[in-house]
Amino acid sequence: MPLALLARAALSSTSSSIAMATTRSSSSRVLRASRAELNPGAKEVKRESSVSFDLTKTEAVASMRSKNVKRVLEVTGENIKKEVDIVPDIEDFRYGKASPSLVRLEKKVRVSSAIKVGAPENWEAILKGIKNMRLSGEAPVDTKGCEKAGSLLPPKERRFAVLISTMMSSQTKDEVTHAAVERLSEKGLLDPDAIVRTDEATLANLIKPVGFYQRKAKFIKEASKICLEHFGGDIPDSLNELLALKGVGPKMAHLVMSIAWKNTQGICVDTHVHRISNRLGWVFREGTKQKTTTPEQTRMSLEKWLPKDEWEPINPLLVGFGQTICTPLRPKCDMCGINNICPSAFKESSSPNPKQKKMRFAVLMAINIADLL
Repeated sequence: MPLALLARAALSSTSSSIAMATTRSSSSRVLRASRAELNPGAKEVKRESSVSFDLTKTEAVASMRSKNVKRVLEVTGENIKKEVDIVPDIEDFRYGKASPSLVRLEKKVRVSSAIKVGAPENWEAILKGIKNMRLSGEAPVDTKGCEKAGSLLPPKERRFAVLISTMMSSQTKDEVTHAAVERLSEKGLLDPDAIVRTDEATLANLIKPVGFYQRKAKFIKEASKICLEHFGGDIPDSLNELLALKGVGPKMAHLVMSIAWKNTQGICVDTHVHRISNRLGWVFREGTKQKTTTPEQTRMSLEKWLPKDEWEPINPLLVGFGQTICTPLRPKCDMCGINNICPSAFKESSSPNPKQKKMRFAVLMAINIADLL
């Protein structure tokens, strides 16, 4: 292309750019003038960014995460104690696919949010109906639950019996746990000093067929030694100290605090309370309308609306209801006195299909194994 034509083209492009810039500047002045005319008292303020770019993107993200973690710890008031050889209770596990990451857990107790939520519809009528159905006291928990352990012993000895009974109760029926407590009592082993002096194999054979009896015998001996050395033969009187004992999870700690020390600090949520609360539509995962997936979520959700005077009795009430009527499989809805207001009435198949049975069996086995890893 001739030089003359190139120069002419460049000049034309430059002129166009200048014209566009002039047009934008004029438009901007016109717009500002229009605004000034519409609002004579308004002053133009120069806006400056308040964001500091001193940190790199990576540093900013790390700082934000650090602050978020600190904030969560401050709000929930978590006391976290890492243990290398922790035996989490079954209630620490999600009721679904067992994740390998759940095998090694950190013992912690979450403090329920102070924010109260609205109580579920018809909860008082439902609770009253369940209480009426439980008047007969025919459930295993009514005569052989952990609170019956050492009932005739002096207060200090009874507290220890309650702790031992509770430690054996995980993944074990009330009748089996109660029988094991009776055998220990007959041998004079509802005493920390006597247990420490008994060899582990003998102790395991005495509590057999309690679930995972060998593992539990080891933890019972260790807990007895701690009670002797640090608590004068008594048991810990705080949640955190109870949770420091191997084999004691949140459900057990709350149960022991309520029964042994008459100090209810939270709701004891086991498999029955967890299952029934979800069937009744009483609990939801925080910020959602979805069912809770762990007993700890259930506990925190219940504590947000259930009156505190119901916290202690709700456990044996729902446990007995779950043992007799609202059973895990094939609940007896036709016999239930609240089937007209229960949102889950008659919705579970009376005979689960083979796929459901297989899934439930797999989940139960995963929880049983993880309970003692």
